[in-house]
Amino acid sequence: MRIAIDVVEARGHEFVVGRHRTTFEITKDPYLTPRGTCIIGIDANKSVSELSEELKRIAKSDTAIIVIVLEACGVRDVVLCRGSSKLVLGDERRIVIRRSRFIGPETLCIESNKAASDLSRELIDALRNGCRLVAKIVALDLGEVLTI
Repeated sequence: MRIAIDVVEARGHEFVVGRHRTTFEITKDPYLTPRGTCIIGIDANKSVSELSEELKRIAKSDTAIIVIVLEACGVRDVVLCRGSSKLVLGDERRIVIRRSRFIGPETLCIESNKAASDLSRELIDALRNGCRLVAKIVALDLGEVLTI
């Protein structure tokens, strides 16, 4: 079993609302408008293309599971999603986690168990109050385990 871990840091913003029902996003953009209902963190230190090469290799496997631990001001939520051999991981601005199977250059993972609207309201409140967001991303390739 292969495993890789990376950490993305961003900050919250007064317009973080966490209402989007199919995705959530972390962006390197230094601003947020009220229309960005999927965005939970801005001014991120990494985009999907800047994640570690090993994490991206694992994420591009159809047998990959990705665990994302989101933390802000002592509040934590955990998200589970799948990798895909179809991932591009090429966006230089954003990281998007999707409930669907849609894949764009910004997509980190698909078939997520949570979108912005499913995240802990305490986490969303902390981010709305400007707390720093730490997203710990763990990619596991279960390929070898599944063949046992």
